[in-house]
Amino acid sequence: MKHFLLTWLGTAVALLITANLLQAIEVGFEVKNFTTAIIAAAAIGLVNAIIRPVLRVLAFPVTLLTFGLFTFVINGFSLWIASTLTPGSGFDIKGPIAALLGSIVLSIVSSTINYFLRVVE
Repeated sequence: MKHFLLTWLGTAVALLITANLLQAIEVGFEVKNFTTAIIAAAAIGLVNAIIRPVLRVLAFPVTLLTFGLFTFVINGFSLWIASTLTPGSGFDIKGPIAALLGSIVLSIVSSTINYFLRVVE
């Protein structure tokens, strides 16, 4: 349970960092506050648990042909789905470019945060 909560909070912090980094280039990736980030992290977790595995299976041939690079598109689409599941919450992704850039930056930031959480744990 402790690991679950730390991962959830780590994802929320990663969302805030990602939103602040992408706000500088104005692509349309917005997270209003920490409460919004926690709600968005829960939505992302649900999408990753339910919808993303189906997308990965369906997109396997394209992913294989692109040597795994299509995974970034799947991640971006999953992130966009999570933002549509939380309308009016302050977690907004405007367009496919924002979703794709957000997924790339979020992956890097989230991996870094989770690494440090494992070291501390």
